[in-house]
Amino acid sequence: MARSTRFVFRGMQGRTRHNRNWDAISQDSAVIITAAQWQFSGGIFGADGRPVLGEPGQEPNVYVTNVGPHGRAGGEAGGVEFLLHTESNQPIDVVVTVTALDPVESFDVVN
Repeated sequence: MARSTRFVFRGMQGRTRHNRNWDAISQDSAVIITAAQWQFSGGIFGADGRPVLGEPGQEPNVYVTNVGPHGRAGGEAGGVEFLLHTESNQPIDVVVTVTALDPVESFDVVN
């Protein structure tokens, strides 16, 4: 069963490294992360708002790379590390959704 959590990073710009600990994730989990610019509505102190894409040709590119789930039972905390890329001329708010899927069914090393 998939589980998701969502959060907003304030004032993002450039390439930043992040870690989110979450017990729904282990090193064996399949994880999907999405990101987009976020626009608050009704004030900046609540969670009301929505993802926005901006105007064609003017929207900042926001994306995630290098997704690395971590954690083992009885050892390291579960969670995920990732790089967030915010290609914007000024700091912007970014919404990130982390979705944890079932553990991967196989793991192979390919030459």
